[in-house]
Amino acid sequence: MLDESLLDAPEALARADRRGLLRGAAEAGARVRTAARHAAEAGIAELTPEGRPRHVLVAGPGHAATGVADLIGALAGASAPVTRLHPTGVAPAAGALRWSLPGWAGSLDLLLIATTDGSEPGLALLAEQAYRRGSTVVAVAPQGSPLAEAVDGTHGMVVPMAKAPHELYEETQAASPGALWALFTPLLALLDRVGLLEASQETLAKVADRLDKTAERCGPAIATYSNPAKTLAAELADSLPLIWTEGVGAGPAGRRFAAELAELAGCPALVAELPEALPSHGGLLVGDFALGADPEDFFRDRVDEPQALRARVVLLRDRPIGGLTAAPAARELALSHDTPISELEPEDGTELESIAELLAITDFAAVYLALAGNGANGANA
Repeated sequence: MLDESLLDAPEALARADRRGLLRGAAEAGARVRTAARHAAEAGIAELTPEGRPRHVLVAGPGHAATGVADLIGALAGASAPVTRLHPTGVAPAAGALRWSLPGWAGSLDLLLIATTDGSEPGLALLAEQAYRRGSTVVAVAPQGSPLAEAVDGTHGMVVPMAKAPHELYEETQAASPGALWALFTPLLALLDRVGLLEASQETLAKVADRLDKTAERCGPAIATYSNPAKTLAAELADSLPLIWTEGVGAGPAGRRFAAELAELAGCPALVAELPEALPSHGGLLVGDFALGADPEDFFRDRVDEPQALRARVVLLRDRPIGGLTAAPAARELALSHDTPISELEPEDGTELESIAELLAITDFAAVYLALAGNGANGANA
């Protein structure tokens, strides 16, 4: 059960937030500025590429690296195919993970490595393999880490990961919502330079400003009734979120939100893109997860029984392609089955600004649900 009183108790939230997740979410804008500066100092702006890469490969552990690959794929569009290299191994530990290049990878391809750890020997071996194949290698990793030392100068380019001042431990860095932007921002600057997407210094500055503005709206001192992240967290309590996305940037934001709900809040969620989400998830609105699934719902004494999960639609929208939208059909389907619906749509701005706003609100919402809900692992881990 969600303790809604905790949502409006900033001091209590701070005590529960032992891993500094709220501060990590609030500092996302600062991470973008620091990461952009690191990218410039690493010499990305001075690169003179001879053309676009044939294929972009992305490697790294955890859902931060997964989110980076997903976002790059969405933003690059048809400019170049983007593939995430999935790790193998006997355990999700830095020393156990291994990555391999596909057989066709060669001198026309670009390998991007993103990690908040940097001690993974498998990533160093991957960089060496790519170097032997003639592929270009760019890594974002903590300064002074084994990976940074292995790649820098000989096998490719390294950009130091932007680190927040309060983050003292590697596990805190990996869990922080700001970790995504620390890894993503330098790669945006690089891909802007090679012509795969548009992410100029001015655009990155606007992204940082949008993240700051959203953090002000979603911070712990802002009451639930006017705080979109707290409101969303309260709405998702004891529910099965069905995250339906529409628009280029909303897809990666929705998939990241589902991953964060699971990792931080211990909350299962399903995600799909419109309009395919309607037939894919429609059966959940009339089955055991439907709001009216139990005809005795209003007559039984449920004090000693666990609360059953009920479906709730979360509609994340960016600008739909071509102006076509399935949002009215999504609302009609949900409401026709008495299924509650939450909606998030960013303010006007560039594509990256819209993505940043969706990511920031859902980052905060996942953290609030972790701290105030039954997914207390976010506070106690």
